[in-house]
Amino acid sequence: MKPLRLIAALAASLLFTQPAAAADKYPSKPVRVIVPYQAGQGTDVAGRYLAEYLAKSLGQAFIVENRPGAGGNIGASEVARAAPDGYTLLMGTNGTHVLNQYMYASTAFDPEKDFEPIMLVSSFPMVLLSPPGSPYANLPDLRDAGKAKSDSVNVGMPSTTARLVFELLKQQGVDSIRGIPYKGSATATTDLMGGQVQIGIDTVSAARSFITGGKLHAVAVTSLKESALLPGVKSVAEQGLPGFQVIAWNGLYAPKGTPPAVVQKLNAELAKILARPEVRQRLLELGHEPGGGTPAELAEFARSERLKWQPLIVQAGLKAE
Repeated sequence: MKPLRLIAALAASLLFTQPAAAADKYPSKPVRVIVPYQAGQGTDVAGRYLAEYLAKSLGQAFIVENRPGAGGNIGASEVARAAPDGYTLLMGTNGTHVLNQYMYASTAFDPEKDFEPIMLVSSFPMVLLSPPGSPYANLPDLRDAGKAKSDSVNVGMPSTTARLVFELLKQQGVDSIRGIPYKGSATATTDLMGGQVQIGIDTVSAARSFITGGKLHAVAVTSLKESALLPGVKSVAEQGLPGFQVIAWNGLYAPKGTPPAVVQKLNAELAKILARPEVRQRLLELGHEPGGGTPAELAEFARSERLKWQPLIVQAGLKAE
């Protein structure tokens, strides 16, 4: 072989072997998992649970850090700017990777171009909530409130997805409600139980313990039909708004440029974890339908979600406050 060809062959060999070698050693230090919401919110609960399993299977700490604010944009922006080495990950959502780019004037990141998708982790409906003894025990109660006084019911909204549910309700005739934005589930739930707001909209995951403990009442879920995550609770669609459906989801992401071998290693480990019966059962108990799939499938799913929601958001003129 001629010297120049030999050099080229060696260079090509190095290009292909270095990423694989890096993946073999990954992770060699603790990994940060940014959750762009308050502690205790649905995404945080699932993120912390799965981080424990990733730490066990990969032999390094997966440290969850909460970076709430701007509907998840603050935490997502931090990850978008991070070094693409697999040591900073994002537990993204349909808020950070679908809705926010249409509802915020600026997000400081491109949800499609600035991240490497790893896996769809879970999905879940939202739930409308009221305190025990509230006059708003079901959706018809809430609709009827508008006949007495418009904008009479304050609704706590701790996320972009909650805002979307709120706006869809108003668009479809529930005109008795007024939205009150919150930075996270913890403060919104405290104010709901304290009477500062009359209705809450949150993830099943964040609300489940309060519902089973009798501290909050589930008014309706936003899946098309009754959800196995909250048996016995009728959907919004079943209570008079046919076709109403909003499903939230979580997906693990890395900064754009993260080595494909690292992305694939994380995907493979998550697939093993999510296949474990005890993990699937626990996620269901936490209010999450377990996810799965390839990085490409998460990318395509998020793309289809953007095509679904952009026209509605633009047409309705929805803007984050």
